[in-house]
Amino acid sequence: MNDIVIYTTQVCPYCVRAKQLFQRKGLTYREVDVSFDQAERMALVARTKQRTVPQIFINDQHIGGCDDLYALERNGQLDTLLNT
Repeated sequence: MNDIVIYTTQVCPYCVRAKQLFQRKGLTYREVDVSFDQAERMALVARTKQRTVPQIFINDQHIGGCDDLYALERNGQLDTLLNT
């Protein structure tokens, strides 16, 4: 079972794309909406050194953003990561 966490905001089209990929693959994820939670956003920045969303973690490994997620998918590495 994979632990997938995606940090999002309510108006982020890249967040929607990332979630759609997980949904197409039949994967469940935990979404952390940082739109109005400044403390959670600052915790995200401290953890990733990034201010942008989405920020995606699979099994506690920081994957990056939407482009990074889709690059893993194109290269066949996402399924490998999910199956380890």
